[in-house]
Amino acid sequence: MDTALQERLHLALTLQRRAFEAERMPSYEVRRDRLERLLKMTRQHGDALAAAMAQDFGHRARQESLLADVFTVESGARHALKHLRRWMKARRVATPLHFLPGRNVLMRQPLGVVGVVSPWNYPYYLAMEPAVAALAAGNRVLIKPSELTPATSELMARIVTEHFRPDEMLVITGDAEVGKAFTTLPFDHLFFTGSTAVGRHVAQAAAKNLTPVTLELGGKSPAIVDRSADVALTASRLAFGKLFNAGQTCVAPDYLLVPREMVEPLSQQILDHMRRMYPTIAGNADYTSIATPRHFARLQGLLDDAKDRGARVLRSHEERPDDRRLVPAVLLDVPADATVMQEEIFGPLLPVVAYDQVDEALAHVNRGDRPLALYWFGSDASARDRVMRETHAGGVTINDCIWHLGQEEQPFGGVGASGMGAYHGEWGFRTFSKEKPLFIQSRLAGTKLFQPPYGATFERLLGLLKKLP
Repeated sequence: MDTALQERLHLALTLQRRAFEAERMPSYEVRRDRLERLLKMTRQHGDALAAAMAQDFGHRARQESLLADVFTVESGARHALKHLRRWMKARRVATPLHFLPGRNVLMRQPLGVVGVVSPWNYPYYLAMEPAVAALAAGNRVLIKPSELTPATSELMARIVTEHFRPDEMLVITGDAEVGKAFTTLPFDHLFFTGSTAVGRHVAQAAAKNLTPVTLELGGKSPAIVDRSADVALTASRLAFGKLFNAGQTCVAPDYLLVPREMVEPLSQQILDHMRRMYPTIAGNADYTSIATPRHFARLQGLLDDAKDRGARVLRSHEERPDDRRLVPAVLLDVPADATVMQEEIFGPLLPVVAYDQVDEALAHVNRGDRPLALYWFGSDASARDRVMRETHAGGVTINDCIWHLGQEEQPFGGVGASGMGAYHGEWGFRTFSKEKPLFIQSRLAGTKLFQPPYGATFERLLGLLKKLP
């Protein structure tokens, strides 16, 4: 590792750690001020951030950036400001009868310095949403954004410097080597959003320092369509969920499981809705490009591999754009060993897998790694409840796509290979806090009876305690 780089990173960490040690329990007023500055920063620079993201992607729909990156951070900050005082308050919890009149209290204490490693697909939101939670919890924050969105990363670094002292929050830009070195720092908590493959390396790096981690990863998120589903409504919502940000979303529906007799009509309606939302692809300001040439080539490779293995490719448009706007496609009759069925797609390609009985659909989902998201479409409540009981996923939206991501009153996070830990709202506050249990003993305490010398009184007392409910 480059010595100068290592020194720069350790200097930033040391600066924040010393500041935290001088203020281990920031007051409500201090935390509120930091959240208000983050909110002001986001509102003030929203248009500039959208322009930077468009520059990084080649083209990115301004409305998608304002909704998914800017508004979501504003919403998270407003929610934290509204509930901050309650989140900070120490909580009285139940005390067993034999420990009365002592009492139990749960105190939430900031961890210290939090490291955030954010990805390229939602570069502002996935850097600042964890920062909102960490600042609300009273921590200092170091952020390493993706090197694949340099304009957005540089803008974030500049505006954070304008609104925060470096010992409060700091953005450190740089290439993959910087990111790798960043994950080896002895943070009090490390928060990573990205691929499962990279997440494994991050967890290993953090383990050397016994740094706790939150891993927000991905995986192949299925959408199960029940026979009771409204085909037109389902098609519209699947088309939106798949093509938002051109499918470059960790919770985008990765593939569909559809009753065999519904495959053709549903696929055609999905294509119709794709054309309705995006009448053209080339030059369409509403349709986002694939972020980098490497990602574009990978998606084209997935498509070519599926075709070579006999899949039917139904394109939404006949155009051949000369930029990185990839024409959406529905893939039918895709062999199970095709690469597009093995890897997370992260683009506007939508395989459809037919099933005859719901048992087949459930078995298909449960054979793979547990996904970050699962979607179910239908009106049969008993069928829905069975799918919910018999599958695991980080989160679920029923009869729509992706919107569980925006619920501040619900935890967001993966399970198994799709991640560990959760955030959003109070769940994020708790992630970046130590919930410290306090037992406050009374001057008059029956626990004196547990002290030696032991004898008949101790035996009678222990016998009584065993009979308590």
